[in-house]
Amino acid sequence: MNRLRIAVVGLGPMGQVHVGNIVKLPNARLHAVASRRPDVAQEVAQRYHADHLYTDYDQLFSDPDLDAVVIATGCAEHPEHIIQAAQRGLHIFTEKPIGFTLADIDRALAAVREAGVHLQVGFMRRFDPGYAAAKQKIEEGAIGRPVMFKSVSRDPFWPEKQDGPGYNTTFLDLGVHDFDLARWLMGSEVAEVYAIGRALVYPKLAEFGDVDNAVVSLSFENGALGSIDFSRNARYGYDIRAEVLGDEGALMIGGLQQTPLLLLSREGITHDVFPWYPQRFADAFVAELVAFVDALQAGHAPEPGGLDGRRASEIGLAAVESWRSGRPVKVADAIRNT
Repeated sequence: MNRLRIAVVGLGPMGQVHVGNIVKLPNARLHAVASRRPDVAQEVAQRYHADHLYTDYDQLFSDPDLDAVVIATGCAEHPEHIIQAAQRGLHIFTEKPIGFTLADIDRALAAVREAGVHLQVGFMRRFDPGYAAAKQKIEEGAIGRPVMFKSVSRDPFWPEKQDGPGYNTTFLDLGVHDFDLARWLMGSEVAEVYAIGRALVYPKLAEFGDVDNAVVSLSFENGALGSIDFSRNARYGYDIRAEVLGDEGALMIGGLQQTPLLLLSREGITHDVFPWYPQRFADAFVAELVAFVDALQAGHAPEPGGLDGRRASEIGLAAVESWRSGRPVKVADAIRNT
């Protein structure tokens, strides 16, 4: 079987994670890398032995030898790059979110459908061993009927360069991971949200219409309930956990400890923590690309797909509206108002 020729567009931290993982896949080849920063493109291409490098994204999308692209550019650029890739007949793996507005998301998904190409969204938590095992246990009925979802998403700091005026990235970028997990693990769409949030640590975020700490309550279509807390100031480390309560048991997913080692001393018992997302989800980032390549070579659509990306963003947009209005918002109403 021929190796899938893949290019990575955008070589920030996440793009470079994907580059490093593609070269590990036996059925894929790093055909090209692209960055508007020539020095970065050159360095990454040399380090990972890419066949080609580009500093012009239009030129990359026009490469006749490409099979697929990984889009890891800025979030606001995702829709246009998805459209460009689709129009060139390229299969697409895109980092989340697909876009910041439903209009942009729908334009991108329409281009994918019209071109007949496949799209996978980078919800890597679905591929994390803990979350994947939890999903299997739920489907096996191990905890009965899921009735309550709870998750924690806490970054150790605010990556300031990633934000700017106009978008509440706490709900629309960071939050979509948890919104996707909520609907995936609970097996139900979210019907209504109530969000509160404030810029308690980084006042500059308030100028952008954003927050650094927030709590979102969820009501699911099947009657189940949920809650998510977000933070940009977990100084102790990268803290990603979840819990699903059923009517016959519960599942607790994730933890703080990176190394299976406890230090016992006169000062007490201590352990390390995950410093950031590349370490916490290292295996999941590889697994999602394995799933993408395997699906394409088998000729079927990879998952999670475009609809999953849209559904998570719908919840995020409802959360933004709720936060701004100070009242619960039905997801269906937020969609109509967007």
